[in-house]
Amino acid sequence: MIETIVRFSVRRPAIVLALALVLTLYALSRMFDARLDVFPEFAPAQVVIQTEAPGLPADLVETRVTTPIEAAVSGTRGLKELRSQSIPGLSVVTVIFDEKSDLFRNRQLVAERLGTLGSLLPPRVTPVITPLTSSASTLLGVGLTSDKRSLMDMRYLVDSVVRPHLLAVPGVADVNVFGGDVRQWQIQLDPARLRTLGVTLADVENAARGAATVAGAGFVESDNQRLLIAVDATPATARSLEQLTVTLPDGRSLMLGDIGKVREAPAPAISAAQINGTPGVFMMVQGQLGADTLGVTLELEKALADLAPLLEREQLTLHPALFRPANFIETALGNVRTDVLIGASLVIVVLFLFLYNLRTAFISAVAIPLSLLAAVLVMLEAGASLNIMVLGGLAIALGEVVDDAIIDCENIYRRLRENRHSGSPVATWKVVLDASMEVRSSVVYATFIVALVFVPLLTLSGVAGKLFAPLGLAYILAIMASLVVALTVTPAMSWLMLGQRDLPDDDPPLIRWLRPRYERTLRAIERKPQRLIAVVMLVLAGGIGVLPLFGGEFIPPLREGHYIVHLSTIPGTAPGEVLRVGQKVTEQILKIDGVKSVAQWVGRAQNGADPFGPHYSEVEIEIGPLDGATQSRILADIRRTVTGDDGDEDRSDEAAQASVGFPGLAFSVNTFLTERIGETESGFPAALVVQVFGTNLDRLDADATAVAQALGKVKGATDVQVLAPPGTPEIIVRPRLDKLAVWRLSPDDVLLAAQTAFAGSRVSEVYRGTLATPLVVTLDPEHRRSPTEIGRLPLRTPDGRLIELRDVADIAIENGRYKILHSGGKRVQTITANLAAGHDLAQFSAEVHRALREQVKFNPGSYYKVTGAAEAQAQARRELTTHSLLAAAAIAILLMLAFSNLRNLMITFVNLPFALIGGVLAALAGGGWLSLGSVVGFVTLFGITLRNSIMLASHYQHLVEVEGRVWNIDTAIVGAAERLPSILMTALVTGLGLMPLVLGSGEPGREIEGPMAAIIVGGLATSTLLNLLVLPTLLLHYGRFERRSEQA
Repeated sequence: MIETIVRFSVRRPAIVLALALVLTLYALSRMFDARLDVFPEFAPAQVVIQTEAPGLPADLVETRVTTPIEAAVSGTRGLKELRSQSIPGLSVVTVIFDEKSDLFRNRQLVAERLGTLGSLLPPRVTPVITPLTSSASTLLGVGLTSDKRSLMDMRYLVDSVVRPHLLAVPGVADVNVFGGDVRQWQIQLDPARLRTLGVTLADVENAARGAATVAGAGFVESDNQRLLIAVDATPATARSLEQLTVTLPDGRSLMLGDIGKVREAPAPAISAAQINGTPGVFMMVQGQLGADTLGVTLELEKALADLAPLLEREQLTLHPALFRPANFIETALGNVRTDVLIGASLVIVVLFLFLYNLRTAFISAVAIPLSLLAAVLVMLEAGASLNIMVLGGLAIALGEVVDDAIIDCENIYRRLRENRHSGSPVATWKVVLDASMEVRSSVVYATFIVALVFVPLLTLSGVAGKLFAPLGLAYILAIMASLVVALTVTPAMSWLMLGQRDLPDDDPPLIRWLRPRYERTLRAIERKPQRLIAVVMLVLAGGIGVLPLFGGEFIPPLREGHYIVHLSTIPGTAPGEVLRVGQKVTEQILKIDGVKSVAQWVGRAQNGADPFGPHYSEVEIEIGPLDGATQSRILADIRRTVTGDDGDEDRSDEAAQASVGFPGLAFSVNTFLTERIGETESGFPAALVVQVFGTNLDRLDADATAVAQALGKVKGATDVQVLAPPGTPEIIVRPRLDKLAVWRLSPDDVLLAAQTAFAGSRVSEVYRGTLATPLVVTLDPEHRRSPTEIGRLPLRTPDGRLIELRDVADIAIENGRYKILHSGGKRVQTITANLAAGHDLAQFSAEVHRALREQVKFNPGSYYKVTGAAEAQAQARRELTTHSLLAAAAIAILLMLAFSNLRNLMITFVNLPFALIGGVLAALAGGGWLSLGSVVGFVTLFGITLRNSIMLASHYQHLVEVEGRVWNIDTAIVGAAERLPSILMTALVTGLGLMPLVLGSGEPGREIEGPMAAIIVGGLATSTLLNLLVLPTLLLHYGRFERRSEQA
C-alpha cells in the first residue's frame, strides 16, 4: 500500500501538489476563525445549584436547604463528586460528573432531581442552576467611579443600561456586579411610633401591597374605534406614597405618612467595591463555556465604547480593563507564534547549510507548514481552541516534522547522484521511488514509535490531562502529518525539482568537512571501546544520582500580568470596615512600580455563585504585559506589602524591615489562572488542601485549628487559612411555643415581623422604563442598627391587642458561624496553604502528611484527606509512569518487528538513559525544578532518541541485507557516515527550532513549554553524541546484522 501511494505521488505530482495547496488554503482560512485562548478548556463536567434563602443563618441554610438538595441529586447517574457551601441566605451545591459525560444531559438530570424537592424547601426558596461558564470564566473586569454621582445613581445606571448591554454580547454568560447602592423605595417605620399608633408591620404591609397596581380593565368600543382601559396606580414619586390609606382592624384609617416615611434608599448591602481607592461599581463579565476569550473580549470593548458617550454625559468615569485576561492570551500566543516562526527560519538555514542546495532545502522545508497546518486543521475541526498548549506541541514537533522529509529527500538526492554516475542508469522516477521506499520502513516504524511515546499524555486524568492532552495530540498529529507529507509531497517535489536537473558530484561542503573527521573519530573509539563505555556509564550514574536533588512543582508560576489578593477579616466584619482596610492596602500597592490599577470588591454579587461574606474581599491588581523578571519582582513587592513577607527566606534584614504588612488580616496572593487550575483540581484555590470530615461542628473546628497550627510549622507553608472559621456573631430569636399559645399566635408571626423589620418585605415593584424598583416595608435605618429593637417590634393578637415580640420569644446574641462546608454530603472543615518560592511541592506534601500524623490528635469520628496541587502532581506522575510502561511494551513490539533481532532491540533501549543526562543538566541550569511539563520534556526526548537509533540500526540492516555488505567495522563506519547528515540535521533543526522557547523560558506563554524545550535541547546534545559515537560501537560489538537467508 505504501509503495502504491509513493508510486502515485511520483507519477502524478501535479495532483498531489494541487491537493496540498488546497489543504493549505483551507487550513489557513480555518485558522483565522479559530478560538484563541491561553489554555485548553479544563473545567470539570459540573453543575452548580444556587439557592437564595433570605434571612436564614448558615446552620439553617445547611439543614433546610443544602441537605435536601444534596439528598435529591445524590445517586444521579455519572455523579463523581458532591460539594456544597452554606452561608447566611445562600446555598451553593456543586455536582461534579465524570469527565466524559455530556454537560447538557448532566444539567437535565440535575433539573429533574431538583423537581422532586417539592415542599421540602422553605417557602419562597427555589434552587436555580447557574449558567455554564468556561474554565477561565472571567472575560473582563470593568469599573465605574464618579465625583458627581451617588453610588445609587451609578448602580441604577449599571443595572438598567450597562449590564444588559454587556449581556447582549454573544459569548457572555453573566455579569456579576459588586458595589454601588441598589435602589429601593422603602417604607421606613419607627417601632415606637407604631406602638403609639397601635399599628403593626403587617398592617402596613397589607396596605402597601396594592400601592403600585397596574392592571388591564377591558376596553371601550365605539362604532369605529376600540380604546383599551388600563389602571395604573404607579406613584410618581416615593413621597407620593405617603398619601396611601392604611385601614386598621379596629376601623381606624391613617395616612401612610402619619405612620412612617417613604424614601428612595439603598438596600442592605451584600457587596461593595472601590477602584484605585475610590468607591464605585465593579463588574466581572463571565464567559460562556467554549467562548472565544479574545474574540468576546474585543466585542465587549466595542460595546463599552458604544456606551462611552452616555457614561460621559452621566459624569461617570469608565475603567474598562481592570482585569483583562486577553492581555495574557495576546502576549502568550504572540510569543509562542514568534518562537515557532524564528525556529522555522533557523531550521531552513540549517537545511541549506547541510544540503547546500536550495531545491533540496526547499523540498524539506515545505514539510513544516504542511505538517503543522494539517495538525492544526484536525484540532480545529475537533472543536479545540488555538492555545499555547497546542502551539507548544507544534513547536516541540518542529524538528520532527521536517525529519521525515530530510531523511527522504537526502536519500533521494544521494541516490540520484549515484544513478547519474552509474554505468547503467535507470529511469529517474524509478530512482525516486526506490530511494523513498528504501527508508520508508524505518521512517514509518520510527514515526509510530514516537507517537506511542506521547500516547500516555492523552490518557492523563484531571486537570493535568486536560492541559497536556492537547499538547500530545498536536504533536502526534504533526508527526503523522509529516509522515503523510514524506509519502506524497516529498517524492512528488523531488521528482519535479531534482529528477530532471543536473546535480553536483560532491557532497555539500559542510558534509565534506565533517565526514572524514567523523570517520577518524569512530575508528579511534573502536580501538578502545571499553573506555568510552566506562565514561558513558560514569556520566549516566552521575546524572541519575542528582535526580533526587530536584525540586518539584505542578505548574510553573504563570506570568499573566494580573494578581489577585484574597483579603479576609474576622467573620461578621461590616463591608464598610473591609473597604476601609482595603483603601489602605490599595494605597500601598499603588506605590509599587509597575502597578497600573487596583480594584477591590467585597462580599458577593447578587445571584453570583461565589458564597463570600462581607468579611471577604478580593483585590484585583493589573500590571499589564510585562516581562517575566519584572512580574516576579512586582509579585514579591505585593507579598511584602500585604503580608510583610515576599516568600523569600533568604532576603536581607533591610528588606524585611521595609515590609509593610497588615497584622490581623489573612492574605493570599496568586495569579488568576493558577487559582482556577487549583480550584478545579481540589475545589479551592490553593496548592495544598486538608479536609477534615466529621459530624460535630465544634469538634471539626478544634481539629481544623490543630491542623492549621501544624501546617504553619511546616517549612515553606504560607497563607495558611481555615476556610470556614467559627465566631460569627448572630442574634437568635427563639419563639416560645407556650407563650405563643397564650396569645394564639404562630412562630410565623414572629418570623415575618423580624424579617420585615430588618431584611425588608418586598410588597410591590415600581417600574421606571423596564427596570423594577422594589417597594419594601422595613424599619428606618437608625432603628435597624439597634439589636434591642427586635424585641420591641409590635405584634397584633387575634383579639386585636398589641404585644411586643419579646413577650413571646427569647432573643440572645450568640456565637455562630458564617460558612458550613460539605464534601460528599458530609460536613467538612477545610484548611488551605500555599507554598513559598524555592520549596519542593512533593517534599512539602510529604512533610504535611508527617505533621498531620505526628502532631494532630483528631477527635473521635473525625478523619482527614489531603488534596490540591501536590496530590494532583503525584497522581499525574503515577499515571504517566504506568501508562509509559504500557507504551514501552508496545514500542518494544514495534522494535521487534523493525529489527527482528532481540539483541539490537536491547542495545536501542540501552541508548535511552544516556539521553537523560543532557536533560538533567538543562534542568539544573534552569534552577533544578521539575514540573509536569518537564516530565513531558523527558518523554519527548526519549521518543526523539529512539527515532534516531532506529534510523541508524535500520540503515545498517539495509547495508547488510540489500547491498550485501559484510557486517564489520568498515560497514559500521560507512553506515554511520551516511546517516551523519540526517542525524545532525534532526538534532540541529529540533534544537534550533526550540531554542527561542528555551531562551524565553519564564516569559508569558513560555512558562510550561520553556523548561520542556530546555530539557529536550539539553538531552538532544547528549543523545546525538551517543547516536553518533557510542551506538555504532555498541552495535558493532554486540549487535547482529545478517541477511535473511543467513538468519534462516
